[in-house]
Amino acid sequence: MIESQNASLVYTDHGKQLYACRDVTMRVNPGEFVGILGPSGSGKSSLLYLLSGLKVPSSGETLYEGVSLSRTPDAVRAAIRLRDFGFVFQYPYLLGYLSAMENVLVARPDLDGHEQARSLLVNLGMESKMHRLPHELSGGERQRVCVARSLLGSPRVIFADEPTASLDHENGIQVVALLNRYRGEGALVMVTHDPSMLTAADRIVRLEDGVVAEGS
Repeated sequence: MIESQNASLVYTDHGKQLYACRDVTMRVNPGEFVGILGPSGSGKSSLLYLLSGLKVPSSGETLYEGVSLSRTPDAVRAAIRLRDFGFVFQYPYLLGYLSAMENVLVARPDLDGHEQARSLLVNLGMESKMHRLPHELSGGERQRVCVARSLLGSPRVIFADEPTASLDHENGIQVVALLNRYRGEGALVMVTHDPSMLTAADRIVRLEDGVVAEGS
């Protein structure tokens, strides 16, 4: 479904080329839970950005359903992300003037998603708090809203970039379990530095200095 072929991401820093990812070849199959594991600075997030089309490879290819994201216009990549991908990030980025429910719905303005949004929030234990503003929620509750937002529209792939890093261990385990439980038939690609968050993963890809050290 998603495949990187010798994909590299290079940054220029004071005239020097720095590799965030180097010649990464890997595949994400439909419905599987893939963990991307490595220490800070190993290129995990950069690889997630390449796989999701948030970044274009400096060299090599990223393919989605056989179509090169590297050669696809920005507007088309954005439409794919809106329609087919969901995202959860390290910090619970929510709009402070919108309720939990409204923060979920804002992810898919093209859908009438009220019923699904309500169902997701209920299933995630947020039934009594779906009309509260972000500042009225705990850190774990805010991240649950982000999980619900990522699941709206039943995306084909959910990309989670260190979604538990700002939470305590218990809340982190719960967030991963909720993502895994309610993703349906969608694939889950999750970046983390904590192997204990990947006990349910079907496969783990380990990165070291931007290079795949194990798994693909």
